[in-house]
Amino acid sequence: MLSIDQLRYIVALAQKKHFGQAARECHISQPSLSAQIQKAEEQLGTIIFDRSKKPILLTDAGVAIVDQARKVLKEHAALQKIADTRNSHPKGEFHLGIIPTLSPYVVPLFLESFATAYPDVQLRINEYKTEDIVRLLVDDRLDAGLLVTPLEDDRLIEKHLFFEPFFVYASDHHPLTKKKQVLESELTTDDLWLLEEGHCFRSQVLRICSLDKTQSVFSNVQFEGGSLETLRKMVLQSRGYTLLPKLATYEIGKAEAKKHLRSFRKPVPTREVSLVYSRSFLKEVIMKALEQSIVEGLPPEIRSLKKQDHQIIDI
Repeated sequence: MLSIDQLRYIVALAQKKHFGQAARECHISQPSLSAQIQKAEEQLGTIIFDRSKKPILLTDAGVAIVDQARKVLKEHAALQKIADTRNSHPKGEFHLGIIPTLSPYVVPLFLESFATAYPDVQLRINEYKTEDIVRLLVDDRLDAGLLVTPLEDDRLIEKHLFFEPFFVYASDHHPLTKKKQVLESELTTDDLWLLEEGHCFRSQVLRICSLDKTQSVFSNVQFEGGSLETLRKMVLQSRGYTLLPKLATYEIGKAEAKKHLRSFRKPVPTREVSLVYSRSFLKEVIMKALEQSIVEGLPPEIRSLKKQDHQIIDI
């Protein structure tokens, strides 16, 4: 009978395809991992990994074994999760994924209070793009994701947290800065700075503009940023405009906001933010504590926003 540790080592090597990386993932030495996997192969009487290949590949039998090992590990983890849910005090490990356009603005608002209030929770937070968070949730490699919704994915449950309106951030002397409020119909893409492909925020901005991005701000330069702060600085030091969510505007000084920041006329383009988890989710006690900490950390004007005055932009 294989041990749970042996199954973890087998799955880790199947994912990493490298003994050294798999050993680091499992927090053991490479010789120990190699010996345990060899022992597992002897116990099963079959070869799981083809070591002659670079990177290491699964044999035909190994594919089926790894698939079953993942199922066993998932059920084994569920036993502890069930036990944890019986305890009214949050404790245990919790892995949260968050998209990059939310992370720098939301995480600082709740992290310290959560860590202080729940010292028995080992919270791990990683930034991923939306499609990666969805995949990791479905594969049961994340406990929850902080995402822009709706996702319209039947495999996942969305717990709405708050609405966040968009603002226009335009350069000096840009036509949009001459307006008190901006209409969506007044937006164009020929001088719009965007995030790179893969960010849901990019898709939302293009939906607001109701256009495809076919032109660059400079005809001989193709630039797409990796963060909202990069886009803001491109506008500030150059020309054109971009869109920013409300939480990203709190770091802008009053003088800069008066000069460059403009609101939309109602209904305001807005994104919906939710905690997302799979339908097999079991860590309800930690989830509720995390949800409460996030909402309580939000600025009052964000917490009080209602859907009727806003146009929720799908991703």
